Amino acid sequence: MAARKKILNVPTNIITGFLGVGKTSAILHLLKHKPKHERWAVLVNEFGEIGVDGSLFEGQQNEENGVFIRELPGGCMCCTAGFSMRVSLNILLGRARPDRLLIEPTGLGHPVEVLQVLTGEYYRDVLSMQKLLTLVDARKLADSRYTEHETFNQQIAIADVIVGNKRDLYQKGDVEALEAYTKKRAPNAQVFITEQARLEPSWLEGPTSSVAREGHAHHHHEEDEPSLYDLPIPACGYVKAVNEGEGFKSIGWRITPHKVFDRDKLRTFFYSLDVERLKGVFITDEGVYGYNLTSDGLTEVELDDCLESRVEMIATELGEGWEKTLLGCVVSSSS
Repeated sequence: MAARKKILNVPTNIITGFLGVGKTSAILHLLKHKPKHERWAVLVNEFGEIGVDGSLFEGQQNEENGVFIRELPGGCMCCTAGFSMRVSLNILLGRARPDRLLIEPTGLGHPVEVLQVLTGEYYRDVLSMQKLLTLVDARKLADSRYTEHETFNQQIAIADVIVGNKRDLYQKGDVEALEAYTKKRAPNAQVFITEQARLEPSWLEGPTSSVAREGHAHHHHEEDEPSLYDLPIPACGYVKAVNEGEGFKSIGWRITPHKVFDRDKLRTFFYSLDVERLKGVFITDEGVYGYNLTSDGLTEVELDDCLESRVEMIATELGEGWEKTLLGCVVSSSS
């Protein structure tokens, strides 16, 4: 039996950006426009412990289309010298043998540390690092919670390409503010402005000029903590998980597929929330839907399928009644 050909020089892009800026939407847009004959792999990392992005991707793309997804929840992509990341990435590369690899770190993650792992000796011949893209909402430059946040600034400083997303929501002067901020912190980066996270595939092409640097602290996460991503759901019908770091808190639930949600009640609940970001996939009385809530509003997309309902919320403070209200949206339950 012939040995499998080695995986060498896979074009690889990191696509980063702060919470709610549209990274997942950007990757979905790129996947829709990938060459049909190519196989693309996506490694997505989330701050929360539950993990929702994988279900959102898989509800719209699948391996039959040449798209291979692997999710790494818990905000731990770069912990313990990247051990968790390497395990997940090796599995993904072996399964996909891709023509391109896209990596989406959590919006609260430091891309420098991810880049250190990818450019280290372990992946030196396996991956060919190409342009590092950072999505930015230029309106946030007027908010000190962003401009004084180390991660926000690091994401800009390390970028080869800055993408000012949500142009359709900008006011006069926002584009100029982004260009000035970028010139100061990433003088060699290209700047593009877009809306609806419409990234051009050509922006991915070309080697990265970013160099991984030492000395950046990241959130604390115990490597030996059990993952709640795929543990069996107990008899109560759901699993809850919380996380905290970088000035934010997350809470999420995995919910048995036997619980069917009222679609209208879900939307009403989501509109009432004061959160930095919410992502979810739900089995409802009207089908399977994915949800994304940011400061700009709630978006809803119909999905092909999902194995269970999942939701993750990130905020500066968590609401005490959220779980009760969420479970109150269940319209039927069966064993």
